[in-house]
Amino acid sequence: MIDKEKGTITENRIYWLDNLRTFMIFLIILFHAALVYEKNGIGAAWWVICEPSNSDLPGILFLILNIFVIATIFFISGFLTPLSLKNKKGWAFLKSKLRRLMVPWIIAVLTLTPLYKMIFLYSRNLPQESWTTYFHWNAIWSQNWLWFLPVLFLFDILYLCFSRVHINMSHITMKRAIWAVFLMSLLYSFCMDLFDLHGWTKTVLIDFQNERILIYFLIFLLGSLCCKLKIFESELKNKKLDVILHCTGWIPINLYIFLLIYSLVKPGDYLISEVFDTLILRLNFVLSLAYLLYVMITTFRKYLNKQGKISKELSKNSYGVYIIHVIVMGPLALIMLNIEIPSLLKYLILTVSTYAACNLIMCSYRAVIRKCQVRVNI
Repeated sequence: MIDKEKGTITENRIYWLDNLRTFMIFLIILFHAALVYEKNGIGAAWWVICEPSNSDLPGILFLILNIFVIATIFFISGFLTPLSLKNKKGWAFLKSKLRRLMVPWIIAVLTLTPLYKMIFLYSRNLPQESWTTYFHWNAIWSQNWLWFLPVLFLFDILYLCFSRVHINMSHITMKRAIWAVFLMSLLYSFCMDLFDLHGWTKTVLIDFQNERILIYFLIFLLGSLCCKLKIFESELKNKKLDVILHCTGWIPINLYIFLLIYSLVKPGDYLISEVFDTLILRLNFVLSLAYLLYVMITTFRKYLNKQGKISKELSKNSYGVYIIHVIVMGPLALIMLNIEIPSLLKYLILTVSTYAACNLIMCSYRAVIRKCQVRVNI
């Protein structure tokens, strides 16, 4: 347990990390709600609801959030994994991850995915189909938002395997690790694009985005290294670095968004050459990811390292909110489908109402579980 005067860890909870995870779940809802109202039809063929009333802003937000939100959650998961492995060794660790990740995943793909297709067809005035087509192995969207759970379970298994190999970490510093992750991420994403290997790999058990999977795993390992090196036990001191990053961090984000949109609007029309454009695109993506991840971590460490009653409840709900949010979002978006109000207002309403409804559902669920446990104990 870390000194309470530092306010970092109290009662085995890392408050700023809990709050960061809660915020990332909210941003995931914002991210997915953007697919309903974005103008360019990114998810028109497969997303649960697509509104004819749309706007440019949700699409821009979608592209920005897609840079760092999932990566940040993998970082948090990586940070917590050594702590989990310390408390539960070997098979006990694996069983706990099976119970926490794969059991909910199995239930979700067998219940929520069929509901997803029902809403998808109904919103487009299409007839319902044979029940055998409602499962993820028969759908174009496959696991959809649930892909995260098996991938995280795979990362946990790999981490468990690595932990059995006694690696001398005395020479590994945070600076070296960050540079290694940065360069490997850049080289990997550049090669995946250059050799046209980007896209999604989809199977019955696991889905992943080809150009992101290694980057996510490296960030997961970076999070675990931060835990092992106790990086967050020291105080934030480098104000000069913060100023430099905040003054320049917007540059790669804007360049990445511009180059990405340009490549989508004018495929095959390169500003200089295919190799150069691809390299600059991926360089700005990795720079943007590094900056946004740094901003999230330092902001929550510095300003959001406390937890009240509401934030505590939101933190407890966050995992369940992630699992159910798309199925809650679908009917809410469906209700507003033919309401004549501006699309940006609909976007705001859908995001807030989905988040609120999911948290109410999870609070109710946990209250029922507590009552059942009390009755069993009696």
